[in-house]
Amino acid sequence: MKHCDLREAVCAVNREIGRRGLAKLTWGNASAVDREAGVMAIKPSGVPYDMLTPEDVVVLSLADGARIEGRGRPSSDAPTHLVLYRGFACMGGVVHTHSRYATAWAQAGRGIPCFGTTHADAFHGPVPVTRDLTREEVEGDYEAATGSVILECFERGRIDPLAVPAVLVRGHA
Repeated sequence: MKHCDLREAVCAVNREIGRRGLAKLTWGNASAVDREAGVMAIKPSGVPYDMLTPEDVVVLSLADGARIEGRGRPSSDAPTHLVLYRGFACMGGVVHTHSRYATAWAQAGRGIPCFGTTHADAFHGPVPVTRDLTREEVEGDYEAATGSVILECFERGRIDPLAVPAVLVRGHA
């Protein structure tokens, strides 16, 4: 296992998603990037969080998404994560959940305003929401388009992803 530290870290974060109830079934995932090695590690599709092992975690080339290591299929969200790593050089990890409340805000198409100091401790501004994906984006490469609308949201709003480390994908979560 060439990228064992990266795979172990990604496994641990994904298991936390399950422990904390942040995603139903296996619908969430986490990934991390090793920019020196030019790779991303991500949860495989359909593996229950409590059954996930580091050996299951899939390692992909950051350049072209080709599989390098791991069992199973990479998460269907891998193209989204790849777009984000390529677009945000400062980003070291991506966590995609479907928490109940975030999903409700995303379905309503509304960002989450800062209502108090706890929010302000982690987010230096409201949590933004992307625009709706177009029909062409949904019917085409949906996962890559999702990453692109997230990048667009941060660029258009001139939002620093380190200051506001979250986004809601409108109509999704």
